[in-house]
Amino acid sequence: MQNANVSVTSVALPPSSRVTRMYEHPNLADAYTIRLPDNATTDPELLARFMFSHQAAWVAKLLRVRDALVAGFGLKTAKRLEESARSEQDKHVSIFRIYERTVDEIILGEDDKHLDFRVSVFQEARENAAGGGRYLTVSTVVQCHNLLGRSYILLITPFHEMVVRSSMRRAALIGWPTAS
Repeated sequence: MQNANVSVTSVALPPSSRVTRMYEHPNLADAYTIRLPDNATTDPELLARFMFSHQAAWVAKLLRVRDALVAGFGLKTAKRLEESARSEQDKHVSIFRIYERTVDEIILGEDDKHLDFRVSVFQEARENAAGGGRYLTVSTVVQCHNLLGRSYILLITPFHEMVVRSSMRRAALIGWPTAS
């Protein structure tokens, strides 16, 4: 078990991340970072797959509650997204569609009638005396289309933060995949 650093910190969107330029005026833009161990893989897709496949059980329960609440509004449910992901596994990480891949970043997300969102899993080396090393930053940007989207994002933002922080901490405690 690697647990050298499980501190997840709220940060500004990384300027070199492509997700920063996804939406001109996002309704939500947040980012959380954690230091990676020196031997962790540099593959952002592998880091994303690991993080999303090791989420706490309460996250799945929270998604089921969300699905029950939004189904009546005609929004995409996690169950529906899982079915889509199963049929196109190479185009998804967990329930999220892959939009872009670079050597340092993978951008995931989904579009729906109330909002579109993108999640970036971005790994980078930082060179400075206080916090040098490799870091993983998970950033989310959301563009709402209507009142339903704006209301939805207001309601889920506190849960979103808890899920992201928990997912990153849990992956660090389990031990990030190592470079081969």
